[in-house]
Amino acid sequence: MTVSEMDNWYLKQEEPLKSCLLALRSVIMGHGPAITTVWKYGGPFFCYKGKRFCYLWVHKKLKQPYIGIVDGVKIDHPQLLQEKRSRMKIFLVDTDKDLPVAVINKILKQAIALLPD
Repeated sequence: MTVSEMDNWYLKQEEPLKSCLLALRSVIMGHGPAITTVWKYGGPFFCYKGKRFCYLWVHKKLKQPYIGIVDGVKIDHPQLLQEKRSRMKIFLVDTDKDLPVAVINKILKQAIALLPD
């Protein structure tokens, strides 16, 4: 998938989802040059040194964007939800509020720390 096709995934989202997802992408990519994006399962996945650690998606029932943490089951954080997933947990984002950037950064740092060097 080309960059323009991946960008299209964000751009075809309705507001306020689009702005929120773009802001989340920026926060995730802000974790350094070792972060890259790949297209998997119909959405953007983020890798750290080639290892997938999180992804962006929209919750089907709640219509809220979220960050999915690949090994979220290994992270104990009160705002991470497991739902019916065995390995992943999600961090739901309320589009009507400011992004909780400090909380997101803390969770992302924990997710990156779980990856092998």
